[in-house]
Order: sequence, then structure tokens, then C-alpha cells
Amino acid sequence: MSQNMMKNKNGFKLGTFSSNCSSGMTVTKSPDRWVNSWENNLKLGKMLDDAGIDFMLPIARWIGYGGETDFHGGVLETVTWATALLASTKNISVFATIHTAANNPVVVAKQVATMDQIGNGRAGLNIVAGWNKPEYEALGLTLPDDHEIRYGYAQEWFDIVQKLWTSEEYFDWEGKYFNLKHVAGDPKPVNGRPPILNAAGSETGRAFATDNADYLFTPAIDLTRSVEEIKELKELAKSKGRDVGVLTFSHVICRETEEEATALRDRLMGDLADWDAVDNLVNLQFAHAQSFPHDLLAQIKNLFAMGHGGFPLVGTPRQVADGIITLHETGFSGTTLSFLDYVEEFPYFRDNVLPLLAEAGIR
Repeated sequence: MSQNMMKNKNGFKLGTFSSNCSSGMTVTKSPDRWVNSWENNLKLGKMLDDAGIDFMLPIARWIGYGGETDFHGGVLETVTWATALLASTKNISVFATIHTAANNPVVVAKQVATMDQIGNGRAGLNIVAGWNKPEYEALGLTLPDDHEIRYGYAQEWFDIVQKLWTSEEYFDWEGKYFNLKHVAGDPKPVNGRPPILNAAGSETGRAFATDNADYLFTPAIDLTRSVEEIKELKELAKSKGRDVGVLTFSHVICRETEEEATALRDRLMGDLADWDAVDNLVNLQFAHAQSFPHDLLAQIKNLFAMGHGGFPLVGTPRQVADGIITLHETGFSGTTLSFLDYVEEFPYFRDNVLPLLAEAGIR
């Protein structure tokens, strides 16, 4: 049986984010932007697996953000994507990202258990309670404005999923949002509950995450804030008898010289940005989500162009490694990584940054 690398919280976790989406995490018109073909994702998955990277995390999208490139208009569906990657790799953990309102919990419980069987225990589930109102409208769904309702629904949804993973008997369910008759889950996940990830910004969302998730996913915009935020989240989880790791997400521009790296960064935040898509993305985030601090909008807009608001890891291998070490020292349990072109750029990161992280003792 393979060990799920995300069940062990030792060391600083590294994963990739959004390789299933067109342009990845970079809202750009650059001709060198990421092409999210299955061929590229398979190549990346095998490369990451061989390098000892811990996990791959997708974004679930059904409509794009417009602009010249229709950023994230092309997206590989996450359960299918994750299952195929699990069948094609040996050690890496692969998450599916599931929106609770758009997916029946009985179906999801079986999908994730099947993923876990195919991956020999390496599946993970990223739960999304909902934030993107136009996407809900596209699916014919209503996104409640009240976070209590969103997360109340998500809690009952996840309670059903967990019962299907653990109950050996058929059961009925009579709840506020679901009424189920004579349901059961078979097969079960390989080795107990798969790792659960949840991104939450509101107080209600963070209560849900610390109640249910193994890892909470949050931006690292201001590391001084992050120190306090992580401390509060861990204390909240501890008060519930739980150990929750806090992950963030980062965007990597790693080059031989700082000048090369910063030149590309400046262009991604300048003439190469798809600013209409950036505006749409930022406006949606601030209208319907609470993941990003609303008082840092101007700073965040440039970061969204470069890497969807991720922590900037820009410079030489030494500078990028130092940035990751700083995230570790801030209290984060790990970070995702994104690149302008994952397959083209990850080998340089692998060969020049990973050894520095090993030397520092965090990998």
C-alpha cells in the first residue's frame, strides 16, 4: 500500500496548483503561457512524482473569467483528471476539488473512494462551499449570500460523505438539506479518510475548516498578518482537539539571475497581463469571497496578474529557496507552486531549489 504523503504532516509540503486550468495561475496574454492539455498534465505529474513533490491540487471551474484569453475558460474536470494521474503515478497525492452545491454527496463519496482505490490510498478531497456567483448562475444554482447557509449545507454534505466512507450498513438520512433513503458506500477509501483540504476566509468558513479539514488553505499576502493568522487557526483547531496544517500558494519565477526573473515579473504585471480578466477575477473575489484581505486590493491586483494572488517567489534559486524557507518560518505547513509553464520551468526548480531546501532541513 502506498502512503498518502499528505497524511504525514512532517516537513514542509510542496505541491502544484491549477495545472488543470488554461494559463495555470498566470492571468496573461504571453504566448508562453501554460497549455493545460492532458499530455502536459501527465508529463508534469510524472515529473513531480519522480522529484518527490507531495501533491497536486486542481481548481474546479465551469466558466472562464473573460478578457482576451478567457482566463480559466478551459479546465480539465478534477475527478477525472485526478483519477488518471493517480493511475499514472506511484507516490504523489492527488486531490479532486469538489463544489458541494454542484455535486451530490453520495456520488462524491463513491468517486473519491474509487480514486483512492485506483491510487492505492493517495487520493485527497478539496471541499469548496462556493463563492463564484456567475458560475452558480451558469449551472442553474443559487449561491446563498449568507455564509451560515453555505457552510451549513457544506457541513451536512460532508457529514454524509464521511458516513458513507465509514458505515458498514445501509442507512437513511433525514437532514435540513438532504433526505436520502437506503444508501451505502462501497468501496471505502483504502486507509481511512483521505486528506481533506479547505480554503476559508470568513469566520464561518474557518470554523468549518478547523472542524473538518486536515489542511486549511489561505493566501500569504502580508507575512506579519500570516504569523498571527496561523497561530489563531491552529489554536482554534487545537481547542477542538484537532491538528490542522495551514497551506498557502506561491508563484515561482526562478531564473539564473535576479534581473531575468524580475524582468519577467514586471512584464507579467504590465504589458503581458490580461487586465480585463484580472479585473473580473479580482472583482468576483471581493464581491463573493473573503479569502483575501479587502484592504490590500491595490497590492493584490498586480499579484493576481502574475500568479492569481499567490506569494511571489521571484529571483535566483537561492532567493526562491529563501522565500520558501521564510514561509516555513512564518508557520505555514507547506505551499503550492505555480509557474508560467509548469513543464518547462519545474526542472530548473527541481535541480536548483529543491537541494537548497533539503540543505535547510525542511524537505
